[in-house]
Amino acid sequence: MKTYTAKPADIDKKWILIDAEGVVLGRLASIIAMRLRGKHKATFTPHMDMGDNVIVINADKVQLTGNKRADKTYYWHTGHPGGIKQRTAGQLLEGKFPERVVEKAVQRMLPGGPLSRRQMKNLRVYAGATHPHEAQNPEVLDVRSMNPKNTRSA
Repeated sequence: MKTYTAKPADIDKKWILIDAEGVVLGRLASIIAMRLRGKHKATFTPHMDMGDNVIVINADKVQLTGNKRADKTYYWHTGHPGGIKQRTAGQLLEGKFPERVVEKAVQRMLPGGPLSRRQMKNLRVYAGATHPHEAQNPEVLDVRSMNPKNTRSA
């Protein structure tokens, strides 16, 4: 039995549209990460970028369970002494760029390295319901109906 390895000519990338309204953030991010890597395909090859292009809309309406909206903290450092900064998930979702919460969740579910950085470029996240990728005819993936635990009402 020979091990199958995909060639660049064998890779078929599709466009997937996901509506994040009312979906739990962690469950959404794990589904997006799997799609970006291509692990949902039978021809998955770990060292190739064979995942789909994913479009996420309504990222500002994503849900967090428990007290994560107030307690989950994102840190970064400015590079200057004493320059550590922080924001909660709620502050980011209500701020200027709420799509960054989804982007960071997906990025942290991918393995680190050059391939993951290239796969992250196949992710497009939009805070509102509109997106400029209608010409690609994206296929709608209904994350809400996959599992009842994927949604949260409030």
